[in-house]
Amino acid sequence: MNSKNIQNPSLLNQDLFKALFAFTFILIVAYFVSAFIMPESGNHILITAAAFGAYMALNIGANDVANNVGPAVGSQAVSLFGAIIIAAVFESAGALIAGGDVVSTIKKGIIDPATITDTDTFIWLMMAALLAAAIWLNIATALNAPVSTTHSIVGGVLGAGIAAGGFGVANWPVFGKIAASWVISPIFGGVIAASFLYLIKRTITYKADKIVAAKRVVPLLIALMVWAFSTYLIMKGLKHIWKFDILTAGGIGLAIAICMFFITTPLLKKTANKLENSKASVNTLFTLPLIFSAALLSFAHGANDVANAIGPLAAINDAVIHSGISAKASIPLWVMLVGALGISIGLALYGPKLIRTVGSEITELDKMRAFCVAMSAAITVIIASQLGLPVSSTHIAVGAIFGVGFLREYLKNSNAKRINAIREHHNNAAPEKVEQLLKHYQEASIEAKAKILSELKATKSTSLLTKKERKSLNKAYKKDLVKRSHLYKIATAWIVTVPLSGLLAAFLFFTIRGFMLP
Repeated sequence: MNSKNIQNPSLLNQDLFKALFAFTFILIVAYFVSAFIMPESGNHILITAAAFGAYMALNIGANDVANNVGPAVGSQAVSLFGAIIIAAVFESAGALIAGGDVVSTIKKGIIDPATITDTDTFIWLMMAALLAAAIWLNIATALNAPVSTTHSIVGGVLGAGIAAGGFGVANWPVFGKIAASWVISPIFGGVIAASFLYLIKRTITYKADKIVAAKRVVPLLIALMVWAFSTYLIMKGLKHIWKFDILTAGGIGLAIAICMFFITTPLLKKTANKLENSKASVNTLFTLPLIFSAALLSFAHGANDVANAIGPLAAINDAVIHSGISAKASIPLWVMLVGALGISIGLALYGPKLIRTVGSEITELDKMRAFCVAMSAAITVIIASQLGLPVSSTHIAVGAIFGVGFLREYLKNSNAKRINAIREHHNNAAPEKVEQLLKHYQEASIEAKAKILSELKATKSTSLLTKKERKSLNKAYKKDLVKRSHLYKIATAWIVTVPLSGLLAAFLFFTIRGFMLP
């Protein structure tokens, strides 16, 4: 009782400080626009839109950025504070350096801007979409559910667009592709991440001499990672500066990867020679690649997804200044700064909660597993881009984490069942002999284990256990390494993101229009 009374005021003070800091940032943005951007007219529409944009940026930082750095934090490759600094710096750099100077006024082409001919209606539509997406992201963060900010703004634009112009304004084929990405993104991410983890297990951790295997395989894995991330960064993170096709981007990335292979191989071998022959030691070889991957993912995210915060704001700014609607809108520096600073502040204030969820609460991540998640994020985006499939970086990253978790669960439970089968087969033998057999099995190579199990199946079991008893034993050995509660909560949040943000945007559109009409 006393401990609760002592702790609760502290927690309340922390929450109050965070809320006041966030609110102060929003007020500063609104004041800046009123004092320096449009001081002569005092346009209240642009001031309000800027406040909405700042609020959206805060929520993107709180929710979406966790996917880039969460695995690195969960695997203890970098501290939480270090991850926040890395993400804030590289998100801002990506937004300011490679964020582009124009943005589509209608995100993802979800509605046709030509169908909205009235400038005021268009502005109200974008304001409603922006605020709805921000509110939904805020709710999702409070529920500890990482969701797609792209899907949030798409839902907002769709809902407000339908409210403004009816169902005919929506581009339903585009929406169908986005809906398909709810399934495509996590499956792609999970399969690719699980495949890499299984490859690492077969080529390194299942080997008797893990250090020798690591010296041979890890340089190749890092080179592959450099190739994937170089190609990813050239195609996605730098697309507003230079445009490259997949062959050119892949060729440049391959050249960088080959150079890095020859640079890192002797360094890795020198480091590996000092390590013990254990999985924990091999894990340390993935620390630096994970830190670099977190930085590069953050840079690419800032370059691409900052448009989710400032795209609608840029569109409103363009419509207010030119008193018209265009398919593309220029992005003033002040708008880009609102997005970059808002994402960084939102990450620092509220990001740790989602970083912990993504990094450690879904399933336990070590550095090798986190490496597989990072690889999956880059490779999935590259493949999906070439196939013309819309994917969500949030869904990919979280799907990859679930993928490695379920693979671990499957392998561990399969191994437990095999050990149980060995125990059952030698049920009448002396306990010392059974333990010796189990020790021999655990230390055996993959090939030797397969031979042991084959011989076991070839001989008739002498077990006296009943079928019910065997089932009970199998159940006792089964372990869940993925938290089902997180799986159900996150999947539900993904499914309801577009419809909920859409309904909220429609409600807000009618509310805003009601206030603005004479």
